[in-house]
Amino acid sequence: MKIIQTYSALLFVCVLTISAQNVFRLYPDHIPNSKPSDVRETGGDKPGGLIFGVTDPTLEVFLPERELSTGAAVIICPGGAYGVVVYQAEGIKTAREFARNGVAAFVLKYRIPNDEMMPDKKMGPLQDAQQAIMWVRENGFKWGIDTSKVGIMGFSAGGHLASTAATHFERAVIENNRHTNLRPDFQILVYPVISMQDSLTHADSRKNLLGDNPSRDIIDMFSNELQVDENTPPAYITHAGDDKVVDVDNSILYYQALRHHCVPVEMHLYPKGNHGFVLFQPTEMWMAPLFRWMKSSGWIAQN
Repeated sequence: MKIIQTYSALLFVCVLTISAQNVFRLYPDHIPNSKPSDVRETGGDKPGGLIFGVTDPTLEVFLPERELSTGAAVIICPGGAYGVVVYQAEGIKTAREFARNGVAAFVLKYRIPNDEMMPDKKMGPLQDAQQAIMWVRENGFKWGIDTSKVGIMGFSAGGHLASTAATHFERAVIENNRHTNLRPDFQILVYPVISMQDSLTHADSRKNLLGDNPSRDIIDMFSNELQVDENTPPAYITHAGDDKVVDVDNSILYYQALRHHCVPVEMHLYPKGNHGFVLFQPTEMWMAPLFRWMKSSGWIAQN
């Protein structure tokens, strides 16, 4: 897959050592929308931390020092074309920078869509994202998290997952017996796949999530630029104009949809950088405008 090849070419710059504070299984008892299969998880121990065949989703927790805590939290969905999870380079590295800036970060290792292990593969990642939001809201009090400041972030296909969670929250696709709020309070999208339309989508992401011949209704349902309304969470978007993997028009159309529905949105477009451009920069550099947005939007306090 082109997107995986692109990541593989970049990830040598992102060798990291994982030191999780806690890792939690999203579904300790029963994983919904699953069936027995021979699929097994592999990878995760090489530069970039590419993980294949995720069947048992988890949240890895990175907490700020108590004196730095702002009460805000973000759930991070790494990218990988819905064929792999770029776990360390986009997940762990980003989470550490959030924690250094007072924001609790939860890296979501979501299930890779696969007909062998799921009756309905297109719903698996969204179930995991909703479960993660529910889990953080129901357990965040343990770490001083403000449940009105829980956002979701995604890179590339993970950006599609994050924007899906931000536009499909009114219908629970998980068991939600406590009627916990599944709406993210904000969304952060980094070179995201947004659309599933023929003219704009990233072909591998759509095929991996929706299959070879999705219906028009399914294509439209997962084209998140068509799902925005006045209750969609505020957004921060960043992308490179010369992205040859995920067309920048994904971000532009989403920005326009948000703006037309009076949803607060800030977008940073860079003329060059191609796909995965944040991997070339020190994390604190590309995230600096993000933290300014979080402060100006009230998600974290101004200094």
